[in-house]
Amino acid sequence: MRGMMGGLAGGFLGSMLFGGLGGMGGGGGLGGILPILLLGGLAYLGYRFFVNRRQAQPSWSPQVEGTTPGPYAAPMAVVDTAGEDRNKGLEYIRRMDSSFDEKAFGETASDAFFRLQGGWTRRDLSPVSGLLTDGMRATLQADADALKAKGQINRLENISVRNVEITEAWQESGQDYVTVLFQANLLDYTTDEAGKVLSGSDTAPVKFEESWTFTRPVGPGAWRLSAIQQAG
Repeated sequence: MRGMMGGLAGGFLGSMLFGGLGGMGGGGGLGGILPILLLGGLAYLGYRFFVNRRQAQPSWSPQVEGTTPGPYAAPMAVVDTAGEDRNKGLEYIRRMDSSFDEKAFGETASDAFFRLQGGWTRRDLSPVSGLLTDGMRATLQADADALKAKGQINRLENISVRNVEITEAWQESGQDYVTVLFQANLLDYTTDEAGKVLSGSDTAPVKFEESWTFTRPVGPGAWRLSAIQQAG
């Protein structure tokens, strides 16, 4: 026993002990020591009771980040941080542009998707240059010019979009950014100038997944494609 309870028991036992010894000195005999033995036995039983009770209680220690929770730790909730970040980003965009609508943006992104695929197949991106940032336009046109120099055409045909989903949204350095995941089926093959298939298939569709990131200055304005990332 600890604390105040231990002090009281010790004081009481001490008084009995010295009182008993005084009795023995005065001829008390066994009558003086029996109460002491009896009290000592009771004190021991009380001590064992508290020890056993303490050992029976489950131990607990605070969990340190990165360690495995003990059996009495509360279960951790699974948090969709990516979804939360996207929603926060969309909310920031709406604060500066109250007309922003996710569905309308998806349609705008899909329109750009089809128009840019057509420009890529023609190896001429000038008609759709307004849909691209300067850096993206330079990159794609350089790749298209390389195909033209080799006398090749990368044809993207029979595109069937299965899903259009906004996966990311944020603001950075005075710019809005929104990333859209496109999932589609299409014919993707390369021919020479005469139409001979050099790679891919002009009859077997393939699954297609790409993330397109669009940007604009914060606030209402036109979106332009700034990055393309293939899935996988």
